[in-house]
Amino acid sequence: MSRLIYPVDATDHLQGPVDAPVTLVEYGDYECPYCGEAYPVLKQVQQALGDKLRFVFRNFPISELHPHAVMAAEFAEAAALQGKFWEAHDMLYENQQALRPRELMAYGQTLGLDAAALNEAFSGRFDGRIQRDFQGGIRSGVNGTPTLFVNGVRYDGERDAGSLIEVLGAVARQLERAA
Repeated sequence: MSRLIYPVDATDHLQGPVDAPVTLVEYGDYECPYCGEAYPVLKQVQQALGDKLRFVFRNFPISELHPHAVMAAEFAEAAALQGKFWEAHDMLYENQQALRPRELMAYGQTLGLDAAALNEAFSGRFDGRIQRDFQGGIRSGVNGTPTLFVNGVRYDGERDAGSLIEVLGAVARQLERAA
C-alpha cells in the first residue's frame, strides 16, 4: 500500500477546509487525457462532499508523453503567485487541447495575470516547485496520472463520481464517528 511521502502542508494548492475529515490528493498532468476525464468527476466529488473534503493538486507533468505539460504547470504556478491557481487549473483542464505558449499567454490575459511574470515562469522560475511535486509523487508510488491519495493512502479503486463519493463519504463518516 503506497502512502504519501510528503504530507499535505501550507505550500500545497488546496481547496476546502484545512480540518476536513477527508483529504484527496491528485497528482496530475494538465495535458493527460485521463486527468482531463477525471477533472469533471473530481469537481462533482468536491461539490457532493462539500466541507467534508479538502482537495489538493500536485504537479506530475509527464513531459515524455505530453510536450506542453511542464509549461502548463509553470502557468498554473505563476497564477498561484497572483492568487489565481484554481482559475488557471480549471482553465487548463477545460482547454487541454490548446496548451501552446501563445494560448497560455492568452489565458493569462483572460485571467488578468501579469505577462512579465508569466514569461519569467516559462524561463524556469518554478522548476524546483514542479520537480518537488514530481519527486514526491515518484517516492509515493505515482507512476501515471491521475493518481489519487485518500488521507495519505493511494487510492486504486473505481474513479467514477458515484464510487468516489461513496468511498470518501464512508471515510468521512467513519472518522466523524471515531471523533
